[in-house]
Amino acid sequence: MRVLNITCNASGAAEAGKRGDVVVIVDVIDMSTTAESFIDVGNSEIFGASSDGAKVPVRVDPELIGYRAGSLAVQKGTNVILVSEPRTGDDEARISSASLAIRGVLSSGAKICAVLPNIGWETPKMIDVKGEVLLCTTASGGSSFDAAYINGASAVITGTVARSIGKKGDEPARASALRAIELATRLGANITVVAASSNSIEDILAAEFIGKIIVSEGFLLI
Repeated sequence: MRVLNITCNASGAAEAGKRGDVVVIVDVIDMSTTAESFIDVGNSEIFGASSDGAKVPVRVDPELIGYRAGSLAVQKGTNVILVSEPRTGDDEARISSASLAIRGVLSSGAKICAVLPNIGWETPKMIDVKGEVLLCTTASGGSSFDAAYINGASAVITGTVARSIGKKGDEPARASALRAIELATRLGANITVVAASSNSIEDILAAEFIGKIIVSEGFLLI
């Protein structure tokens, strides 16, 4: 019988990683919604990394995450799309906040084809490419993803309940839940759904909703 956990913050993500769980990062505004929309338009390889200035109480390594994202891009013969913060402002500020992750990408030999703001389902509309590797470097969702990944998670994915480019209603949440179930079943792992910030009620409620779908799909009976 499998186990489903729901937790919050990078610290909860790190603990889930240490257990070897499949970890679902829920950062509704906006990292996981941005990621879901990129999945909709054909960019399914998603990485998250802590931004340079994020204060995270657990081990993270954005440079290594950047290297892994870049290495996958090189392997696939494609490039990296960097999504970063601040949401407003210019690319120079977004590059500055992601310098460690960028250093990792460049050390892999990969190229960054675009630097975009983390604004949810509108972000993929800013670029017309498919098959690229997406690297989201953000203080909340990115840091939680980073913490789960670096601390040994079987897999780390994103999930949202917000409308994306290709999904509406409960479709984003259901797609997120089914991705987690498929991975956990294939890898023989448990699932932890992480609300990226305990200060964000939308993340907490969304994590609970995705968890309920995982239960209703019979994961705990596997």
